[in-house]
Amino acid sequence: MARLYRVCSARLSALRTRGRDPDAIRYLNALCLRAYTRLQVPPPAEQRVRGFFMADLPKVLAATAWLQAIVAMLMLIGFLAGLAIARENPAAAYACIPFYPAGQLESLIESRDAREAFLERKPMEFGIKSIFSAALFTHNMSVGILSFATGVLAGIPTLWLVFYNGLGLGAFVWVFSRDSLWLVFWAWLLPHAIPELLAVVLCSTAGLIIGKAVVAPGRQTVTAALRSAASPALELVAAAVPLFIVAALIESFVRQSMLSTGFRLLAAAAALYAIGAYARYVFRIARQPVPPDLEWLVRSAPLHESQGTGSAPAP
Repeated sequence: MARLYRVCSARLSALRTRGRDPDAIRYLNALCLRAYTRLQVPPPAEQRVRGFFMADLPKVLAATAWLQAIVAMLMLIGFLAGLAIARENPAAAYACIPFYPAGQLESLIESRDAREAFLERKPMEFGIKSIFSAALFTHNMSVGILSFATGVLAGIPTLWLVFYNGLGLGAFVWVFSRDSLWLVFWAWLLPHAIPELLAVVLCSTAGLIIGKAVVAPGRQTVTAALRSAASPALELVAAAVPLFIVAALIESFVRQSMLSTGFRLLAAAAALYAIGAYARYVFRIARQPVPPDLEWLVRSAPLHESQGTGSAPAP
């Protein structure tokens, strides 16, 4: 289209210079205007967002599914390790959950009343919920960015962060899974944990993409490999941002509310259904045949390469 646009523009310029055939001038002017709009004017914001989530992102998710599986499996291994470590040695739970104050964690481990008070539904003002939501988003986003940025160090810090997140989650789950409060706890945890953990997986996958470009650049240089890996990695991080926002809103306005256990489990099921529906869409996109790259057939050879060889330049 770009080549045809240049040809028609030159033809329009020639017709205008001669001042002949006004019908052809009007036709070519309208044609060039439509082509210019298609080539140069960016689409509306809502169209770009729709194209990102319905076309660009599914292709990246399908291409990096194996890396996402590695991240998810490593997080699951950390989760199971945290459960086992806390069950065998409750004192080790403090090392697995450093983000929680030691005194409060000790009371949660030893006292059922403390766990019940922790899970108690309490009303909270809207302003406090808003501040809490912003703080949660900032913290979770910093974890995601750290998992992504440290991928440049061969992906090793990214893998460790994924394992450590699973380790802390497993130890924290063990604290609340020893009595009848386990269902209330899962209803407290799942609604915000599902989008939050998925966002962490996406950011960590983006970090592994960068790490793969550093460790195994292939036939290109590391710089060129990083340049190629930047686009899909940043798309995954961009997809994680709305998930972090949703997780922070749920954690502030659903978890810190008077909603029943059943409603909270329903919210978690709705989140799982939405993720599953999008995953089916990604799988359908991945099964579509990829058109062959035939650009090399129409790429013109440099003039100095074709001279003296007795062959004409490639069309």
